[in-house]
Amino acid sequence: MNNDSKVWLNGNLIPWSEATAPLLSHGFSRGSAFFEVFGIHVGPEGPMAFRMNQHLKRLMGSAELLEMELAYSTEEIVAAVKTTVAANNLGRGLIKMLAYWGEEAIINLVLDSKLDLAVFAIPQSDDLKLDRASSISACVSKWRKIHPATVPVAAKACSNYLNGYLVRKDANNRGFDIGIALDTDGFLAEGSIESVFIVKDGILKTPPLGRILSSITRMSILEAVASIGIPAREGPISAEELSEADEIFTCHTGIKVEPIARLEDREFETPGPVTGQVMQLMNDIIEFKDERFMDWFQPLT
Repeated sequence: MNNDSKVWLNGNLIPWSEATAPLLSHGFSRGSAFFEVFGIHVGPEGPMAFRMNQHLKRLMGSAELLEMELAYSTEEIVAAVKTTVAANNLGRGLIKMLAYWGEEAIINLVLDSKLDLAVFAIPQSDDLKLDRASSISACVSKWRKIHPATVPVAAKACSNYLNGYLVRKDANNRGFDIGIALDTDGFLAEGSIESVFIVKDGILKTPPLGRILSSITRMSILEAVASIGIPAREGPISAEELSEADEIFTCHTGIKVEPIARLEDREFETPGPVTGQVMQLMNDIIEFKDERFMDWFQPLT
């Protein structure tokens, strides 16, 4: 990152290089940190956050699920985001916030102090893939999605992403771009950082909440497609249904719709007709071309 970048940490703006935590901190050595990340877009009147209210609701939900306490209210965090965006003159990019215990925890496993909070402004770059969808390849991973009876999968906990790392590593080792995890009952779950949609007979389908992260992008697609007449369903999807889908695409914060051109040894023409419509719809929304969804953006000036 640029050495001039500033990070908001517990109420102060500090240089990026100074935004560190001890190696023996609870957040690092116990893996107890959690985070949120959302897009910043350049609107007609300056930087705008995509569905920040929903992301902050999920941040607070993660704290509740993990039985931790943030030191700042939603209103204070919104002010922190605005300060960080202004200090870094952020245009198109991401805000990533990290909640964690920075204090050392050599023996103690349960702490009762409030969490530290860091807010990072990350500008768009060649290394940061934003809104540049390309067709990708995918495989069904040998690793299963962690079960919600073991940890709360709805929390955006850093430790949960070790599962995602293994799914992605397995895919890359086999020559695929991403891996898709099934849950422990053999139904479609999600990718490492991606929600997964399939299209069958013109109907858009995605796994239900409960065993996957409550993705804001996934939610946005489900809410938006009705406006262009695409029926959408949430429900269990078997491995067989995944392999027999007419179209498959993924989504995440950086890329709203990314078509899958190859699943295992099966190839698809991309984007398919339904995927193409969803791509256009979401592109129009984030480019402020669809006034029906302007309330999804919050001004940061």
